[in-house]
Amino acid sequence: MRVNSIKMIQKLFPLDKNYILRQAQSELEEDLIDRMVFELKRSYTLLYNPLRLMDQTYAQILDTFEFPRDRVRLIYRQLCGIYRFKHGDNQLEMLFDGRTHLDKFKEDWSAALVGYVQEMGIYEQYVKTMLRMTLLFDTESRAEWAENHCKGFINQYFELKVVKRHGELKLKIG
Repeated sequence: MRVNSIKMIQKLFPLDKNYILRQAQSELEEDLIDRMVFELKRSYTLLYNPLRLMDQTYAQILDTFEFPRDRVRLIYRQLCGIYRFKHGDNQLEMLFDGRTHLDKFKEDWSAALVGYVQEMGIYEQYVKTMLRMTLLFDTESRAEWAENHCKGFINQYFELKVVKRHGELKLKIG
């Protein structure tokens, strides 16, 4: 029943800012996951190997492009939700530069996500947990542990709490 009411709202308000923003985030998901991993490699280098001395771990991090993407996808979607929560009023602004709202939201979201991961990339906890889930993935149990710690770090970083009520997850400040 709840799904039907959401679909009805989307039909009644197709130009609601949050629907367009979700569409933008969804369309950019794969490219921005790749960007998150690129920024992770950059953060690792700055934190742990600023001289770029080649050792086995550094080589593995730089040379790995295939990894389980599902865990990074969860972190991406968590950041999507945080962005919508922080920037989610439903009023569309007037655009005078010829861009569509979808294009503007794609640009804004991309810049925000890169900013988020660069800011978090100075923290060892974020870098280590993201590496464990991706480029240094070895076992499912370690990746799951890292995912949980990474989600917790992100909530703490953004000073948000995830509250589950009546089967729904909601974000709240504080």
